[in-house]
Amino acid sequence: MATEAIGIPFEASSLSAWLVWILPFAAALIMPGIGKLSKNATGYVAVGFALMSALSAASLLPMALEGHEIHKQIMWIEAIGLKGGVLADPLSVIMANVVGWISFLIMIYSTGYMKGDKDITRFWFWMMFFIGSMQLIVLSDNLLQVFFGWEGVGLASYALISFWYRDKKKDHVGQEGRTVLGLLDYYAPTHAGMKAFIMTKVGDVMMIAGMLLIFLFAGTFGFKELMGDHEWAIAMNAQGLLVPAFVLLFGGAVGKSAQFPLNEWLLEAMTGPTAVSALIHAATMVKAGVFLVARIGPIVFALGAAGIMADQFFEIVAWVGAITALLLATQGMVNPEIKKVLAYSTGSQIGYMMMALGVAGLSHQYVDGYTAGFFHLISHAMFKASLFMAAGSLLHIVGSRFMTDMGGLRKHMKKTYAFMWAAGLGLMGAPFITTGFWSKDAIFAAVYTSGNEWALPLYAIAVLTAIITAFYTTRMIGMVFFGNKSKHIQKMEEEGHHIHEASLSMWVPYGILAVLTIGIGLIGLSTEEGLHHLFTDYLEHSFGIHTEHAASEASSILPEFLQGLNPVALGSSLAAFSIGIGLGYIFYIGRWVDPVKFVNSNIFFYAIHKVILSRWYLNAIVYWCFVVAPLWLARGVYRYFEKTAIDYGMNDGFQKAVGWSAKVVQGTQTGVSQSYLFVFGAGLLFVVLILLM
Repeated sequence: MATEAIGIPFEASSLSAWLVWILPFAAALIMPGIGKLSKNATGYVAVGFALMSALSAASLLPMALEGHEIHKQIMWIEAIGLKGGVLADPLSVIMANVVGWISFLIMIYSTGYMKGDKDITRFWFWMMFFIGSMQLIVLSDNLLQVFFGWEGVGLASYALISFWYRDKKKDHVGQEGRTVLGLLDYYAPTHAGMKAFIMTKVGDVMMIAGMLLIFLFAGTFGFKELMGDHEWAIAMNAQGLLVPAFVLLFGGAVGKSAQFPLNEWLLEAMTGPTAVSALIHAATMVKAGVFLVARIGPIVFALGAAGIMADQFFEIVAWVGAITALLLATQGMVNPEIKKVLAYSTGSQIGYMMMALGVAGLSHQYVDGYTAGFFHLISHAMFKASLFMAAGSLLHIVGSRFMTDMGGLRKHMKKTYAFMWAAGLGLMGAPFITTGFWSKDAIFAAVYTSGNEWALPLYAIAVLTAIITAFYTTRMIGMVFFGNKSKHIQKMEEEGHHIHEASLSMWVPYGILAVLTIGIGLIGLSTEEGLHHLFTDYLEHSFGIHTEHAASEASSILPEFLQGLNPVALGSSLAAFSIGIGLGYIFYIGRWVDPVKFVNSNIFFYAIHKVILSRWYLNAIVYWCFVVAPLWLARGVYRYFEKTAIDYGMNDGFQKAVGWSAKVVQGTQTGVSQSYLFVFGAGLLFVVLILLM
């Protein structure tokens, strides 16, 4: 509900809502000047401004948790009556705090990770510019303003992925010399940055097309205005444009959140510094697509409740999420690079969130899937940012991105080992003690009880993905911390390098997030219930979406502290975790079975392993269809049309024809009058014959 409607003066909070995204932009603006004075000071300035932005977001929490909102506007483009503003409601305030506080911790981590980098000023500029752009997306009250932030995070992502633009071998991703369908699976930072920029732009073009379609009928980009009057939706629906417009908007979310089929850029994005991976590709930018769906989803559902059906939109969201979740999880099982495993995991877990938000719209209890998807966004941001930063510490100490170059590190990096287990258990959904368990169980329950025709196949995919997730997480921890030291580490020690724990500024941030993953997980059920209650009120007051409070009879068979959970979902969660971690332990911690010998023991296993390791050939197909084939076509056009037909046929040929004609004409210029009379007579005779025919 609007601030003015409840009569509470929120002027101070209104200022805070603006400052959340203005402060990071201000820091980016002054960063070059600070860098000229002192490069060392740039880190302190970045951390300070990130803290002030996070505190501004935190000051909005009391208001949001009470169910209130701030909606303040200023005139933006007066010629068309377009206003800009901030919308600080429960959804955006919680998201702003997730972004703000995790960004602050990553800034602290970066002071240690990036220490000594000669381009440190440029790094801090783009990091702060990114945070400002992301917070602009979160707190904007209209689609056009969102799009400005959207393009801002895309630009910053490009700059940070290709940050080490000198393309040294150590900054590449992939395995040097490895080919897939004849193409090198080995990428430089500049290549990776351009790939991310182009692939996300495909989604951005779709998004702006959807925005303009809606504006054409509604005359506004504002979220509140779109909900205030349904006439635009009725008109669009009558012409069959309503669902396509929202699907086009979802295309932007598919690109930014690396969902199928625009998911292939995310893996190469690991060429950037690990702090970038933690910020952009775990906690913030890739969540922008999920946030956009969470922002527009209730509008679409409310239109459906008003008789303007748009179920196809939610079906597409659910299935794109499900396919991505399973597809990327399988690839995390086999990849040898630790950051790539975490990148695959990120795309997969975002698929879970999309699945939940899609299923929400296909269910009578919209709030169940909505809460589950957003709760998983919060929990995933914590444990995945922690895992990425911990992985950065490993790369920093070991000097290799390959897990095969690690092994036996738990004795040397005890803190990182403990924190990676804590965060990893959150990713696996360890029962009852992690945020990941409660959020993933909520997704299972929302899918299972949705009652739509796709519920069972979507549920099967969700459970299978959970098993694979537990397996590849255990595999990662086993390869890094268990077993014998790799030859790479032995060589380092022989050369006098000491394997040690990361610096204080690096391990404290990911330690805090790992502890929160367990700490909040211990009260996870009450946290989920509180979030459910908050969103129930939010959806009812802001969108008129009512929720039927019906107790589950099946849950009565559970112990008292688990009352309210769906027993089928709970059983699936427990089974998925047990199977996944059990298989991971057998292969990578207990080492009872050699995974290499197991894969090579059977032609079927070998073939499946090869296909998955080759990224299901999807990346190679993208390159062949959209890079190699167009280049061949362009070269063919150049060789056979431009060079032959134009250069030789028209340029050279025309020149020769003119030269030959000139010689013929020149031959008639004899200076003898009889010759001229003969030519004239022959020409006259030719004309007469033509006329008589």
